[in-house]
Amino acid sequence: MLRALGIFQRATADQLWRMLRPADRHDRCTRDTLKALEKTGLVREETRLESGHKLWVLTEKGHKEAKTLLPKSVRISALRKLRLDAKGRPVKDDGYDEHAAAVTSTAAVLTGAGYGTPLSWQTEIAHKLPYGYTQYADLTMRAPDAGVPAMLLEVDRVNEPVDDLVDKLRRYHDWFGLLAPKADPAKEKAARGAAVHDFRLWSRIYPATGREGYPPVAFVFTGKTAEQRESRMRRLEQASHRYFAGTPYPWAGFTAVDYHQAVPVVVTELERITADPAGAGGPVWRRLGRQEWQTLDEALDNPDGERLYRVQEEQSRRRQAERKAAEREAQRPACTQCGTRFTDERWQVTTRSSWPGQWDGLCGPCEKEAVGRAEAERVARREEEESAAREAAEAEMKKGRGLFGRRR
Repeated sequence: MLRALGIFQRATADQLWRMLRPADRHDRCTRDTLKALEKTGLVREETRLESGHKLWVLTEKGHKEAKTLLPKSVRISALRKLRLDAKGRPVKDDGYDEHAAAVTSTAAVLTGAGYGTPLSWQTEIAHKLPYGYTQYADLTMRAPDAGVPAMLLEVDRVNEPVDDLVDKLRRYHDWFGLLAPKADPAKEKAARGAAVHDFRLWSRIYPATGREGYPPVAFVFTGKTAEQRESRMRRLEQASHRYFAGTPYPWAGFTAVDYHQAVPVVVTELERITADPAGAGGPVWRRLGRQEWQTLDEALDNPDGERLYRVQEEQSRRRQAERKAAEREAQRPACTQCGTRFTDERWQVTTRSSWPGQWDGLCGPCEKEAVGRAEAERVARREEEESAAREAAEAEMKKGRGLFGRRR
């Protein structure tokens, strides 16, 4: 509990219950713990909210204790110092605004749904841009065990212009595109797909997302009416399309989208989360560019992204191979004698030489028959010639003997 107050600075028992003990039926245990910590001088009540909830903060002693409990990688929030009036009595601080309450409540309901622990969160993390602006994230979450290695969250109470939200998203997009120190710009420009991120600054600060694209950004809306929140989400979606939409692949037949240089943006409502039985783990998230409400894992997934690209790439490769095979079959010669198409081996034999052969128009079996017939004819011809030669020789010999006999 001290660690949670060290990170979020101020929280109610209800928020700490949702964050630390979501399995409990109510916040009684959390309230009892806070009272015990108050007796030891580690926490104090800062004020009582209009809702009736007590707002708790760390004392100076508790702040020192929390600092020893928090890892060095987690930034502890500033100490809320106790103010006294002229008579030395504590002055109730009324500086806790609704936005701060919504930020802590957002972290509480997400943690209660299994998205990390209080140590998974940090508030007001700076993202410095080269044109002199620093974009602060209301919350950053790291919950790798829940499938969200990193996510940046903005909490909006429907009280600032939508253009301001679009500007925040634009600045996040700009920051994600920054080169890391000493990164080679030429190599970054030549890289494709996810390989580009190896040269980017964000990959030195946030872990790999496990999905294509930049770390996701979530907008959590709360306050006003459901219709006003819905209108706000639609207007944000229309105005920020260029930052989250991705790029279609240019090849014919591909419907997959390249999300590697896009910001996955999800939206939800604090009221929707608290009303769902599964809380933040239920279908209470909507990915900008989609219509349906999904779980966070489903909303961050890209079924139409790289996975679909791989499937369509294989389909394209198979279609191309089939087309080439059909074109080759159309060119396959047929035997001029029996009409049978050549086998690959016969076709290769007939095209091996640039000079046409005597039997190149025949298939293998017909060629064998033709060669056999030609050989038989050659043998018969040779035998015939040999027989004629013998007969001529015998006739010559008979003729010689007849002449000799007459002379004698």
